[in-house]
Amino acid sequence: MRLRFLGTGTSFGIPQVGCGCAVCASADPRDRRMRSAALIETAGATILIDTPPELRLQLVAAGVSRIDAVMFTHEHADHINGIDDLRVFSARDHRALPIFGPPETLERLRTSFNYIFDASVQPYHGTSKPLLEPRPLEAGTPATVAGVGVLPLAFDHGHLRVFGYRIGNAGYITDVKTVSAEARAALAGVDVLVINALWWRPHPTHLSIPEAIEVARAVGARRTFLTHLTHETGHAELAAALPAGIEPAYDGLVVEVS
Repeated sequence: MRLRFLGTGTSFGIPQVGCGCAVCASADPRDRRMRSAALIETAGATILIDTPPELRLQLVAAGVSRIDAVMFTHEHADHINGIDDLRVFSARDHRALPIFGPPETLERLRTSFNYIFDASVQPYHGTSKPLLEPRPLEAGTPATVAGVGVLPLAFDHGHLRVFGYRIGNAGYITDVKTVSAEARAALAGVDVLVINALWWRPHPTHLSIPEAIEVARAVGARRTFLTHLTHETGHAELAAALPAGIEPAYDGLVVEVS
């Protein structure tokens, strides 16, 4: 199984509009971070996690021509607003693309993107819209997504419930503030852990870098990657400051999961 990072940035993206800080002005391509998303690639399936605003650019950069399913983590704009870019797959394959996630997130998609999910809204002759099939998941209940075993895990993110996912020997968690003992136990034995780490200081709804390090040590994955990063942490500087086995992810990074 392969994990591919499509985007590793926070909701502002990097560079931020109008910002001339050292990270936003950096020539290091690892400091250019689109909004967070990832691919899980197996021999038989390609699963997309979230649909950020830059999704088309991310998929083109990764050379993606096929998506078998989408798993959403939650309903914030930086994780869903690229949903129309899924249109190419249903238009090309002439079939509905299954989308998975928390029931409340799928309901929010229905209301926010009514033109997609309302059967009475038909595209004008010669045009198209995404054809998507919502399939709600339940936290703690194993599911099969495009033939791949997935365990959804629930976390708090401000007023929202966010789903992280254990997919085989990989764990993918973004936009969470705490990771409970139960979730840590469910992630035990993963080879690769992905976890959000906003910046060094505390944040009310996201793990800080020190908090993410503590979770990573408790889970004990062979490799842990930090994502949902801001312009306060340049890649090279952050990589040098992290303990062994923990490293910052970057857009385009591909990781083999044993």
